[in-house]
Amino acid sequence: MNTPPSPSGAEHTDGSSIRLGALVPLTRPGWVEAGRHLLAGLDLAVREVNDAGGIDDRALELVVRDTAADPERAAAAVDELAHLGVAAVVGEYHSVVARAAAARADALGVPFLCSSAVLDTLTEAPTEWVARLAPAQSYGWRIYADFLLRTGRRRIAVATQPSVYWASGTRVLRDHLAPRGGTVLELDATLTPEALCDALVDHGATALLLLIGHPEPAVPIVRAVRGDRRLAEILIGAPAGQPEFAEWAAALGEDGAGIPFLRYLPERLGPLGERVGKELRERLGEAPSFVAFEGWDTVAVLAAVLRAHGTDRAAIAGSWPRVAVEGTRGPIQFSRTPGISVWQWAWTPIQVVDRDPAEPDRFRILHAG
Repeated sequence: MNTPPSPSGAEHTDGSSIRLGALVPLTRPGWVEAGRHLLAGLDLAVREVNDAGGIDDRALELVVRDTAADPERAAAAVDELAHLGVAAVVGEYHSVVARAAAARADALGVPFLCSSAVLDTLTEAPTEWVARLAPAQSYGWRIYADFLLRTGRRRIAVATQPSVYWASGTRVLRDHLAPRGGTVLELDATLTPEALCDALVDHGATALLLLIGHPEPAVPIVRAVRGDRRLAEILIGAPAGQPEFAEWAAALGEDGAGIPFLRYLPERLGPLGERVGKELRERLGEAPSFVAFEGWDTVAVLAAVLRAHGTDRAAIAGSWPRVAVEGTRGPIQFSRTPGISVWQWAWTPIQVVDRDPAEPDRFRILHAG
């Protein structure tokens, strides 16, 4: 779990910096592209805080640990970061990894501001130590289900792999669709792409949702469905956001367009979001994903908390209900939300978007929640 070099400038401080532990998937099987965007947002915000004089003349320093989508590795990283004296832990993209990190942070009494993971049950019991910026899965995926109903898709098949996250998403879809005349058929993603196509035809599915990893097995499944004339009218969807990243477009080309996914951005960014988006684009060399904005917002929240309440861990955790910060995607405040065990921003803006088949590098907003 080596720390990659940080371009934030904090490594040049005299040792009096305020350390923030950052959990990011930077190697496989983690979603490396998402991790790169998350880290870019975190690091840009740290640089901006430091360029503005830091926190009471003390620099912020990111201490980055690669989780590689491994819950045990994340829990061990929280232990290490707590021992290093970080004021708080931030980040993470994968829900099952964030859940392990949140449980460990709660046990150790270390504030954890989760940037991008959506699983409702980040902790088994209510905790004062954990807050989250990303919307809960039950909220976002219901919006996605409403989009399916609005487009007349009621016979839904899901290609899924064993995971608490995918199982939770399937349950959200089924619970929301069933009272409205929808059905959800689960298909094992270990089926050959050809067998999966046959099952879609037999079921009369009007939509196939990819609750699976990328690039495998998502890419061969998309290619098989796109190439099957019997399935010319089926909608392929990916609520977890796989088509957001350039890696998806590079792997699938035109076949990767027209696949709706959830994106946590407003229809129009304000001046702050536009400025940060421009900076992120320059850093990344490509359009920033919503994950990069989540990273920037995370540090913006922590910087405001540190300025107001200092570095005492209990004081930081006690400040969650008093947070009021202007983020890139709107005003950020935390509250207690029914069914959610952590302090939650309720709610970040949500869109259902896809890549335009006529111009795959352009995103179309199909539905807003």
